[in-house]
Amino acid sequence: MNIIIGLLSGVAASMGFGGGFVLIIYLTVFLNIDQVTAQGVNLLFFLPVALVSIIIHQKNRLIKWKLLLKLIPGGILGILLGTFVASAINVDFLQKLFAGLLVFVGFRELFHKKK
Repeated sequence: MNIIIGLLSGVAASMGFGGGFVLIIYLTVFLNIDQVTAQGVNLLFFLPVALVSIIIHQKNRLIKWKLLLKLIPGGILGILLGTFVASAINVDFLQKLFAGLLVFVGFRELFHKKK
């Protein structure tokens, strides 16, 4: 089962759907792992997916390196701040926030008209 979930998460992530949603739901609901740990596992899972994506996008010359280098410091700051906030929030409340985000994104995807 773990291999299937990993495969589904990887496929969803490679298609731009956010495979982390699948992985976090599986870890928290079916494996009873707390939300903060599941988010950490999701971030570690993301690293090889990101590496492959960088290689493919660089091969196709789709990466704007100057822009990327400007965005990295803010991304690192966001990671640190998000980690601090997630560890300070009650796990039950964090799970409810995550569930709300899933519902919001789901409805947005269902009813969003493409331009």
